[in-house]
Amino acid sequence: MAPALTVLVPVYNEAPTVERALEALLETDLGLEFEVVVIDDGSTDGTQTILGERRWNERVRLVTHGRNQGKGAAVRPGIREARGEVTAIFDADLEYDPSDLALVVNPVLGGESNAVFGVRAFEGHTSHSFLYVMGNRGVTLAANLLFNVYLGDLMTCHKAVRTEVMQALPLKATGFEIEPEIAARLLQAGERIYEVPVSYRARASDEGKKLTASDGLRVLRTLVRCRLSRIG
Repeated sequence: MAPALTVLVPVYNEAPTVERALEALLETDLGLEFEVVVIDDGSTDGTQTILGERRWNERVRLVTHGRNQGKGAAVRPGIREARGEVTAIFDADLEYDPSDLALVVNPVLGGESNAVFGVRAFEGHTSHSFLYVMGNRGVTLAANLLFNVYLGDLMTCHKAVRTEVMQALPLKATGFEIEPEIAARLLQAGERIYEVPVSYRARASDEGKKLTASDGLRVLRTLVRCRLSRIG
């Protein structure tokens, strides 16, 4: 019997947190059956060893890339592998609380929307996370203007989408710009994105935060590319 939910966990060089993140996820009572697909995107810091040596339960499937290709290159094959009615994305960096998955998944299962995004409450700011917050507001505004919508948090990684809808999206991004591409393609497909508040603890760059200003430019290019192209 297929699970109600597939949780995709893309990881790259997350040795300090990946085991704790997966343990927290597996111990979370979401009130439904779920599987976990972990996609290691060519980690070089021992993450692959941690994932390979640990005896995970039968709900966990591991996919390993030989070299780093980017978050999008990890998420897209994970979407194809999904067997649940709903597919959610959960990062292994402990910035998000796994118990909040229920908040984004349940409205999809309940038929309220085919896509639900978690809007973050930015707490515990550092100088790095402050700049990230400002950048996120900028690209969110750009998306709202380009697609005539009112999203509160374009770059959230807490997403849940009905699997058949997610698998039909023409996703091409290989890097972090997979996040805005998912949103843009959903909007182009006529889907209404429902938003719910979720908790968030931002990391600084010395804790492993990998985003830079160039990522923001790639996000903007991705939004424009999607807006100018047709879906289907």
